[in-house]
Amino acid sequence: MNNELLLETKALTKVYEETGEKLEILRGIDFQIYKGEYLVLTGSSGSGKSTFLNLVGALDKPTSGSILFNGKDLSKMNGRERDFYHRKNVGFVFQFHHLLSEFSAYENVCLPARILGSTAVECKERAEALLETVGLKDRLRHLPRELSGGERQRVAVARALMNHPDLVFADEPSGNLDEKNSEMLNELFGELNKKFNQTFLIVSHDERLAKKASRRVHMHGGLITTFEKEIR
Repeated sequence: MNNELLLETKALTKVYEETGEKLEILRGIDFQIYKGEYLVLTGSSGSGKSTFLNLVGALDKPTSGSILFNGKDLSKMNGRERDFYHRKNVGFVFQFHHLLSEFSAYENVCLPARILGSTAVECKERAEALLETVGLKDRLRHLPRELSGGERQRVAVARALMNHPDLVFADEPSGNLDEKNSEMLNELFGELNKKFNQTFLIVSHDERLAKKASRRVHMHGGLITTFEKEIR
């Protein structure tokens, strides 16, 4: 990891209005993420972790404040630019793998690149290499129902990396896995971070995962309140 600033939030807020009442989820977050970092974001349920992840991943828009990626404000981007940021610069791994049931592991991994217009040849080379990296070289043609829970989540990780994203966001990725598969996934994230020098921001309650991070941050009441480990 280096000290090159990749993504920054300034006074970031998110407020929902329901039945005439305002629900303040994020209350003005100033935060910086650096290239090559491996961050784990912890906090109790309802603290705003997933909301924060959705905002910086362009899955939702903030109520106020700004999100800067390589110095460019996401709010100043037009629809096409935001879509490109989300599809090219960000890879997402969710708690549920969200694989398409009728597609093989290989086809699921190829999908993000095909959406961006990559050729079949380009997709094949990249998808096969990624599936080998996550330990699924012999499972390329298997459908999701033919894979274990841990294998399905590793396919989802490979899919998130397909377009060479600068940022990889994961929201409780081991939440539905047993202890053995959770540990395998935790080890995999660390290996991928080192191998590809991509920035990982993972929301997790898993203390074992948090201990492996280059930086751990804690969210409480819609604010990031605690920073542990200095940037290396």
